[in-house]
Amino acid sequence: MGEMTPLYLALTLATLPQTPPERASSLTGNVKHHPSFESKGLKNKRNLIVYLPPDYENSEANYPVIYMHDGQNVMDGNTSYIPNEEWRADETAEGLIRAGMMKPVIIVGIDNAGMDRGNEFLPTKVKRGNEEMGGRADGYIKFLTDEVQPFIEKNYRVAKGAKNTALIGSSFGGIITLWGGLKRPDRFGMLGVMSPSIWWDDKVMLKLVPDLGKKNVKIWMDMGTDEGFRSVADSQAMRDVLVKLGWKSGQDLIYYEDPRAKHNERAWAHRLDMVFRYFFGTQVGAGR
Repeated sequence: MGEMTPLYLALTLATLPQTPPERASSLTGNVKHHPSFESKGLKNKRNLIVYLPPDYENSEANYPVIYMHDGQNVMDGNTSYIPNEEWRADETAEGLIRAGMMKPVIIVGIDNAGMDRGNEFLPTKVKRGNEEMGGRADGYIKFLTDEVQPFIEKNYRVAKGAKNTALIGSSFGGIITLWGGLKRPDRFGMLGVMSPSIWWDDKVMLKLVPDLGKKNVKIWMDMGTDEGFRSVADSQAMRDVLVKLGWKSGQDLIYYEDPRAKHNERAWAHRLDMVFRYFFGTQVGAGR
């Protein structure tokens, strides 16, 4: 047999069975695990993952807290939905804090509950085919405020109050972030609404948010331009609703469109540093 040409070799390799990438833990810094955290209200269990700032063990200070939905995706490539594609929340916070560009914070990742994710993250129930989804968002927010937050505040040194508490999520997680924050502004003072699925239930959030009214919360909302022109238009419409209600662009509202960004963990990881710095940035990081 003669020598294989580059084209023949490429075609041969393309037909070989592709093995999925090997998962690898990617945790950075001081990270704690709380497996199988049980919710009495929702009657299910999920894991919690907690990132602690670099000086936590050598300090008596209390720290602001960022609660992040879909916790399996936010810190560890070993647990992320797509192997090794995670938000890098721990690396991002660790780097910004050590550089003096972000206040030290605690980050709590709350795993979703598998098939209950859509039910818990969406405020309205909709029939899709032969199945219904959504309608348990209020129960999920109650789980956060009445079960998760008390547990974190009991076990870690937390600076309490809405002004010290952020909520961040993407896609359906963006919907529950916006919904939960506007329903409970007494508990969540900063909302990271990333790539929100405004399309849900015939764009019902565009109708529900005005009914909730203006709240004293800071909002970051974004969308990738490669998520589709409808998604971009929907997010622009939500921005316009918020501005009409009284949020001020550049002050308590930031709206950002990320050029060529898609709907995935890699895109959210790319702009998470901007969200962190908007909420908890220091003067060193001013002017970004």
